[in-house]
Amino acid sequence: MNIGDTRIGARPYIIAELGVNHDGSEERALELTRAAADAGADAVKLQYFEADRLMSRAAKLAAYQKAAGERDPVEMLRRLELPIEAMGRVADLAHELGLHAIVTVFSLEHVPAAAALPWDAFKSASPDIVNRPLLDAMARTGRPLIVSTGASTPEEVSRAVGWLRPYSGRVALLQCVSSYPTPPEHAELAGMAALRALFAGPVGYSDHTPGTTTGFEAASLGAEILEKHVTLDRAAPGPDHAASLEPDKFAWYARAARDPRGAPSLLTPGEFGAAMERIAAVRAAIADAVLRTRVQSLKRVLPIERDVRSVSRQSLVAAADLPAGHTLRRTDLTIKRPGTGLAPHELDMCLGRRLCSAVAADTPLLAENVEALVRSAS
Repeated sequence: MNIGDTRIGARPYIIAELGVNHDGSEERALELTRAAADAGADAVKLQYFEADRLMSRAAKLAAYQKAAGERDPVEMLRRLELPIEAMGRVADLAHELGLHAIVTVFSLEHVPAAAALPWDAFKSASPDIVNRPLLDAMARTGRPLIVSTGASTPEEVSRAVGWLRPYSGRVALLQCVSSYPTPPEHAELAGMAALRALFAGPVGYSDHTPGTTTGFEAASLGAEILEKHVTLDRAAPGPDHAASLEPDKFAWYARAARDPRGAPSLLTPGEFGAAMERIAAVRAAIADAVLRTRVQSLKRVLPIERDVRSVSRQSLVAAADLPAGHTLRRTDLTIKRPGTGLAPHELDMCLGRRLCSAVAADTPLLAENVEALVRSAS
């Protein structure tokens, strides 16, 4: 797999995730891009969303967002939106600085506008491992697609890999723990071995731990791609700053990941020793799982991920008030958060079926709303 002119696999490919740490400011996004270049990143990544397109009236805040002082999920995202035109200028600056530019698109309707910009790759957020329409749309752009797998089961990953098989050769998977920040003891680096058992392409790690050593640990265990949030100030208000690294720490993170032999000079003896102990423990866990032929069991949903899994996944949602007896058409449904209704990949099985109860506009569609609905894992 290539991203731009870079072959993935020769050394860890490091993505500086700007996420929403620009706080809705184009100038701050540009400043973060310059900082990422100075820190040695290979790429920067942005998130393309619009609050009203992504959030239904049933949307809720995740616990970590509440802890960061947020009060309303829609207002939070409206404040953190970056217009697509500003994203284009960030991508242009990234290219001027020798970086690749990557974007996560959260809504199916936004893929065409995103595809008109010079992104070197697309990425799907972990909650969208069940969002087949969105995965298909991003893959059909012809760009490389990086798929995060936080808070997902081996069965969900395997199903998504099947959907994306026509695009093999330009798809990568990232192990991830959807907790912000992730305690180092719950980094779940062994999950990369499970992904390799399910998928023949590049595998990496999306890192939400607060420290600088997890990249070194993941790279030592074979991660081909690393993604890490970068911020100008970890103490700044906002949902993701605390799970991010400031530029100087990000630079250490990247250097240690790319040069494991030089890591002892970049880390304190205590940090290096603890990291080596964690690497040894992960290798032992993988060896034991191989012996027991249970490698896929190394990919699991942790208790600390369940809240994010529920509020950040998307569901089929009524685009307008739909009366009982109505026969569902494609235009009747959109896809929004939270993940409390029918999953996006169940869209086709709903079309042509009648509603046995009314569904109000902008609310998730439930199985009990649809006559004779039989769930399918396909």
